[in-house]
Amino acid sequence: MTRVWDVPVHDSTRVRDVRVAAEEAADHTGLGRDRRAVAALVATELATNLLKHGGGGQVLIDTVDADLALPGTGFGPALQIAAVDHGPGIADLGSALRDGFSTTASLGAGLGTCRRIADHFEVHSVPGQGTVAVARVHAARRDRPGHRAPDTRPRVRAGGINVPLAAAAYSGDAWACVRAGDHVTLLLADGLGHGEAAARASGAAVEELHRSAHLPPAELLGHLHTALRDTRGAAIAVARLDLARDQLDFAGIGNIGARLLTGDTWRPLLSHPGIVGAHRPARLPGCRAPWTPGSLLVLHSDGLPSRWTPPAVAPLTSWDPAVTAAVIVRDSSSAARPVRDDTTVAVLTPTPQDHRS
Repeated sequence: MTRVWDVPVHDSTRVRDVRVAAEEAADHTGLGRDRRAVAALVATELATNLLKHGGGGQVLIDTVDADLALPGTGFGPALQIAAVDHGPGIADLGSALRDGFSTTASLGAGLGTCRRIADHFEVHSVPGQGTVAVARVHAARRDRPGHRAPDTRPRVRAGGINVPLAAAAYSGDAWACVRAGDHVTLLLADGLGHGEAAARASGAAVEELHRSAHLPPAELLGHLHTALRDTRGAAIAVARLDLARDQLDFAGIGNIGARLLTGDTWRPLLSHPGIVGAHRPARLPGCRAPWTPGSLLVLHSDGLPSRWTPPAVAPLTSWDPAVTAAVIVRDSSSAARPVRDDTTVAVLTPTPQDHRS
């Protein structure tokens, strides 16, 4: 089941809550003592930064597993820490990212140290719109000698953001991305309702994906239908990218939204009515589209408004996909218009050439 630590940060007393949440999440992810300390430091600095630059915001912590390297060469699950605000943005992002930069009472580490000690760290900030920072901490350091050969790095990468309704401990949504040979499959499941029962349904879908990632989308949905029969069911969308043919196949059941960006054009990918595990359509035609170096796929649950507006920044493919997901969620909500359901956005993008070695 998808466990998410959702901590609002609107005054200095919540910084400690973020640190405690990061330590609990690190234990849940299986991080050792040293990596747990790294996660706690990164989370503390991101929470402090929310107060310093954003006037408050939200920290989301969960476990993600979207390492698409060849089996045995990747890093496995990571603890992801995302800080999101609707504030004024960071006027001088370059200075803020310098190691040791700090203008308020904090640990004096700043965003620069977060970038140095986290296994991955990226910040996106636009004046007048706010800031998104995403960090990931793995159980083992990424720079461990011999841990991954350069030619095993994937040509695509996936990321996502999961926001549980009303800061619940468990989200009824779940996403996952799994590689099987030359195929990469991105799945998003929205368990019916909310809470642990919905989380069990979406969690069962993720477990079945790991067993059946070699299957094309329509056939995989058949396996998912069987796997979810003892749950309350879920809406599920599946996209499989053939890396050898640069071809994307998609199929979905229920109200999972999907959009594919090719060049400058966004194309909706349509799912069919039904509930996986309860009411499966007798016929499930899918759709196929070419995958180019400028393609980007977004899957989202119905907590996101169906008419959400893509970020007006190019090229989106240069961003970390989790940052893209967080910006989409942030810009579709506000304090006056909070998320209306468990809300998850998952993104698949090509890996920029300078990230492959």
